[in-house]
Amino acid sequence: MTTLGYLRGVREWAYPMRTTTAFLEKGVLTPDEFVRAGDELVFRCPTWSWESGDASKQRSYLPPDKQYLITRNVPCQTRVGQLEQQLTQVLQQQRSANGDDDGDDDEWLISTILKPDDVGGEMQNIEDDFDIVDETGEIVERQEEKLEPAESHAAGSAPNNEAGAEDDYADMADYEDSNVLSDEDATDPTALRGSSAAGGRSTSAASRDNLLKVRTYDLSITYDKYYQTPRVWMVGTSASGQPLSAKEMMEDVMTDYANKTVTIENHPHVAGPHASIHPCQHGKVMKRIVQNLVRASNSNSSSKNDGVEQTSHNVDEPTVEMYLFIFLKFVNSIIPTINYDFTMDVTASTQK
Repeated sequence: MTTLGYLRGVREWAYPMRTTTAFLEKGVLTPDEFVRAGDELVFRCPTWSWESGDASKQRSYLPPDKQYLITRNVPCQTRVGQLEQQLTQVLQQQRSANGDDDGDDDEWLISTILKPDDVGGEMQNIEDDFDIVDETGEIVERQEEKLEPAESHAAGSAPNNEAGAEDDYADMADYEDSNVLSDEDATDPTALRGSSAAGGRSTSAASRDNLLKVRTYDLSITYDKYYQTPRVWMVGTSASGQPLSAKEMMEDVMTDYANKTVTIENHPHVAGPHASIHPCQHGKVMKRIVQNLVRASNSNSSSKNDGVEQTSHNVDEPTVEMYLFIFLKFVNSIIPTINYDFTMDVTASTQK
């Protein structure tokens, strides 16, 4: 443990425990409220679960089996830099559309997020991964797809089998025109194994080609006793299964926060360095969001009293059980390309 980490641990240990709720007034939680909010998250989003962690690192103010929350193998397909670049292009497109309408305003909608080194290989196979539709919305059947299995089979068959490239079942003609019992090629175990192996390799290769490999993250949420708010930690794995470096993880954090609000630190329960969103401003941001939700709730309630119909979930003001859903919505603005689950649709405004 570093000296800074040790000093933070002492500060957290010495800081008095919050025992009274201040959810609405300050945007913070007591340990009991953190557990209640975590239980609701686990109930609504089964991808999240409670963990006990190392017994020697457990916090006494939390239940032994509910030390922190975690969700594993969360996909992250796109780098933040690509997202920011696309947003810039959209803004430029909008400005261009306002000044000069050239009829191509919607072209940006068909752009895809591909790394530069993937464009060459991906573009030539792009039609194989998606359905093509005509003007009426009907799927157009591609004739090429029917030829692929035959071509794959022909590659693993005998060179003199000219009919193999004609259709999927061309090799069945051999069994119809000759006596299978006297056909040495048909009864030769070596030939059968060779053909089967070739076909298996072809099928396996095709499956691998259709599988999109992306970065994944394990995200966890702990309770910070000093700041009295949840704290998010994340550790990533590359598409090839290798741990991501600190620099690589920062590629998935918005530029304004990377190496500032988000830093690399040691997780309080899990071994190894993690990227963590520092909680120093969490209370202020959550207070602002919660107050806006309360204001909207009061406004909806007044409208209902005036005879305007409102659904019940729009009238209810935020509760402690909603805290982590609101919190994860806020965190999503910092790590927008990591697609973790927070299910509940929350309109989280930070306006004053």
